[in-house]
Amino acid sequence: MIVQGVLRARRRGIGWWSVAVAGVAALYALFFPMMQTMDTDAMLASFPEAVVNALGWDALSSGAGYLHMTVFGLVGMAVLVACAVGAGARLIAGEEEAGLLELELAAPVSRTRVYLERLVVLLAAVALPVLATLVVLAVLDAVLAMEIPIGHLAGACLALWLFGVTIGAVSYAVGALTGRRGIALATGAGLAVLAYFASWAGPLADLDWLASISPYWWYAGHRPVVNGLDVSGMGLLVTLTGVAVATGFWGFLRRDTAT
Repeated sequence: MIVQGVLRARRRGIGWWSVAVAGVAALYALFFPMMQTMDTDAMLASFPEAVVNALGWDALSSGAGYLHMTVFGLVGMAVLVACAVGAGARLIAGEEEAGLLELELAAPVSRTRVYLERLVVLLAAVALPVLATLVVLAVLDAVLAMEIPIGHLAGACLALWLFGVTIGAVSYAVGALTGRRGIALATGAGLAVLAYFASWAGPLADLDWLASISPYWWYAGHRPVVNGLDVSGMGLLVTLTGVAVATGFWGFLRRDTAT
């Protein structure tokens, strides 16, 4: 199967990404006891209330709020998105530029199968780092007494996975449409940056509609690790993923990969 072969070839990269994302999560979680000894209210008093709320600092003193601000809202999310964008751009466009995809398409296998099975690899490549993160945080939650409901932690990890898949799927689709890894990378990374910017700049500028169209807001605006999974936001991410996948599939079936 294509899935098995690609996963076998990419297993080291996926493993290192899993270590990176879970390692970042563990590092920040281990700083939580120190944060409890600090007067965070006094620290934040000098910032405007709108800035504190927009960036999620208002819940910094709780375990869930702390993880939202550090792992799920910023650093851990950024590392996972880098993994997803890289995988999405490489799975078709990168392989095509390296001359490997042409060999696969020359075999008795349909383009539909190539596209869909490589998409499954993308889902797995994003899922494994998130799964490692869930395990690490569940252990540290118990050890550090962060008091995060396991359902909220699992929901936040599911939302993180879906956000990563959405951004990765956009890179994957653009790579399938263009056959250019650089364009796919730039598109996925650009979408992630714009989505993050819109999610906090919108409320600060009193432009809530700007946040409402941001995939990052759909993922993190409800603060899933604090409040539980936002079903409507997940539905929007699934919809955007479906549109990207369908568009890429349409282009891949019609494009001459030999040129």
